[in-house]
Amino acid sequence: MKKFILSAAIAALSTVAFAQNSEPTNSEAPAQATEAPAQDSSSTKVELTALPDAVKTTLTSDAYKAWTATEAFLVKENGKEYYQINVTKEEEKGSVKINADGTPAS
Repeated sequence: MKKFILSAAIAALSTVAFAQNSEPTNSEAPAQATEAPAQDSSSTKVELTALPDAVKTTLTSDAYKAWTATEAFLVKENGKEYYQINVTKEEEKGSVKINADGTPAS
C-alpha cells in the first residue's frame, strides 16, 4: 500500500513539474492576447471639425456636455457606419459610438 501511495505522489509531482516546464518562455510574447479585428471592418481617423453637424449636436447635448472629444474615427463594420469618438472628463476616458444622424450606434 505504501508503494502505491508513493508511486501516486511521484506521478502527481512529475505531472506538475512537466506542466510548469512546458509553458512558453518567449520574452517577446505579448502580455495579453488581443482579438483579431473583424474581417469586415475598417476605421478611418476623422478630424473633429469634419464630423457631421448631427454628431456635433449630440456631443454638445446634456448627456455628453461634461465630456471633451479628443479624437474621432469613422468605423465601417459589417455593412454599418458609425463614428467612434474618444472622450475625456478629468481623469476618466471613454468612447461613444454615434451614427451620422446623431443617434447612438448599437
